[in-house]
Amino acid sequence: MITSKTSKFLWIAFFITPALLIVSVFILLPLFMSLFNSFFNWNQLLRGTFTGLGNFKKLFFTFPYNERFFNALKHNGIWFCCTMLIQNSLGLLFGYALSRKIAGHGIFKRVFFIPVLFSIVAVGFLWGMYLKSDGLVNSFLNLLDLSSLRRAWLGDESTATFAIIATNIWRWVGFPSLVFLAAIDSIDQSCIEAAYIDGVSEIGLFWKIIFPLIIPSITVITVLTVIGSLNVFEQIYTMTDLGGGPNYSTDTIGTLFYRTAFGSVDTGNPEIGIGSTIAVIIYIMTFCISLVSVAIGKTKETQV
Repeated sequence: MITSKTSKFLWIAFFITPALLIVSVFILLPLFMSLFNSFFNWNQLLRGTFTGLGNFKKLFFTFPYNERFFNALKHNGIWFCCTMLIQNSLGLLFGYALSRKIAGHGIFKRVFFIPVLFSIVAVGFLWGMYLKSDGLVNSFLNLLDLSSLRRAWLGDESTATFAIIATNIWRWVGFPSLVFLAAIDSIDQSCIEAAYIDGVSEIGLFWKIIFPLIIPSITVITVLTVIGSLNVFEQIYTMTDLGGGPNYSTDTIGTLFYRTAFGSVDTGNPEIGIGSTIAVIIYIMTFCISLVSVAIGKTKETQV
């Protein structure tokens, strides 16, 4: 005879098991395989001798691996800062503006979110054409009599990374906009009405009432920004030659991992050991930074 407690446990197991299987197969298993492979030397696709932390030492201290790794890490940092400061700030601004029910806010919501629905590869190819020397961006600059600003945006080391980041912001800004809009709309309107009665300005209303109450949403967006910034790959790969060009000026940990695991930075041969080491570092960094972001968010929520 099945008791109510056992029945409840079986139902919980029934609903949780599929999720656990998916997480185990697509996250935990690759993580443990990457960790295992990082402890070995590899002869192309054949596992060689056990090296312990040798691959980690090589990645951090041996040229050219260390130079490529820290260069890629720097670009991931640039991605995070630009995304956090520009994309999420714009998202917060747009979300707040839309919550004020400005004229045509329903149309704006749809327009902001449309690029999010596009494939990353499609966006990469599209903007790759627009940013060429004879592309739409330079043609538009000519039209505005700003031909002095024309350049090969993806071929210039000083602009390539920021050009790709700009296209990424264009694609994703609608997502935080709608998240923040939903968070603002969920706030008890009596709080906002009371603030207006007390004579609080729009700026004061935002910083003293709305902003503290949407911190949980800000925490979620921050964690997603961390994950996205550390795992950026497809857009760079589709918009640059072999991913990371010109001259590694757009290289990130994701593109470095791909080139190393499937074609070494040194010999052109795959180096599974070094590639697995990079993958493990990506996992660790994503987990630690996300954990810190959540902890900070929880602290802010408690203070509120």
